[in-house]
Amino acid sequence: MAIATPEVYAEMIDRAKAGKFAYPAVNITSSQTVTAAIQGFAEAESDGIIQVSVGGAEYASGSTIKNRVAGSLALAAYATEVAKHYGVTIALHTDHCVAKNLDSWVRPLLALEAEQVKRGENPTFQSHMFDGSDIPLAENLVIAAELLELSQAARTILEIEVGVVGGEEDGHVAAINDKLYTTAEDGLATVAALGTGEKGRYLTALTFGNVHGVYKPGAVKLRPSILADIQQAVGAQVGKESPFDLVFHGGSGSTAEEIAEAVDNGVIKMNIDTDTQYAFTRPVVSHMFTNYDGVLKVDGEVGNKKAYDPRAWGKLAEAGMAARIVEACQQLRSAGTKLG
Repeated sequence: MAIATPEVYAEMIDRAKAGKFAYPAVNITSSQTVTAAIQGFAEAESDGIIQVSVGGAEYASGSTIKNRVAGSLALAAYATEVAKHYGVTIALHTDHCVAKNLDSWVRPLLALEAEQVKRGENPTFQSHMFDGSDIPLAENLVIAAELLELSQAARTILEIEVGVVGGEEDGHVAAINDKLYTTAEDGLATVAALGTGEKGRYLTALTFGNVHGVYKPGAVKLRPSILADIQQAVGAQVGKESPFDLVFHGGSGSTAEEIAEAVDNGVIKMNIDTDTQYAFTRPVVSHMFTNYDGVLKVDGEVGNKKAYDPRAWGKLAEAGMAARIVEACQQLRSAGTKLG
């Protein structure tokens, strides 16, 4: 397998929900992190999701260029080519697009994908996230409804956020307070605006104390039971069991028990970025420290080309990130569930 088609992506989500497991959604910023992510999924025998944020897309286009559409397409093109050889199915996703970035990022991508669909092709990305958590819910849902219609034309799935994830993500900062907990009323407002699939499929990030950033286990006060409460309350109103396909944001520092409970309550996608960044960088640090006289031309010497060759430390970085993704697949129960 390789990059998921729209039909296969829907099947991935359905299988995860029915099987009570979730896919790690790994942020990527370069060809190396793309390779590391796919390698990790392959080693875990898990399908998975790789995603690009606005900052990651800008970086991938060239740090002096910062063209978020070009960077997104470049990463997708690389992933599409290399994924063919790993034996797992990968979905491509754009992550955390706030309202002010829609016109310069997600809307142009959706327009390109709608043209691809008109030509009988599959869309480049399988899903896009609109993050309306920094605006009032009513406004958030009006924009989400418009994007859901555009997503239908592009044969993509929309991801939305109902509630607020605290901390900082790509320059967007949210306070850590009671707004971190989505309510059943918020869930009912969501289905009133977006339906339960008849207007197009969407993923929902309901918040239950989630915080972006680096935290030790126990520092973040998660309440995954909120997810079950909202699923039950909304399901009773619409006559559908567990109506939401849920996404877990801000998972760094979560305990195994919190992750398991969230997955039991309908989470099918969990974003992982902070931990994989560290897992990628840590082996490079070790390499530089232990081979300092090889990577530096100390006292007029010539160094050691085999030590400072980017492939030497690059392979270590990729292996470190891949290992962390295997761990995530095991925690989320997706290990060993690959299609085919």
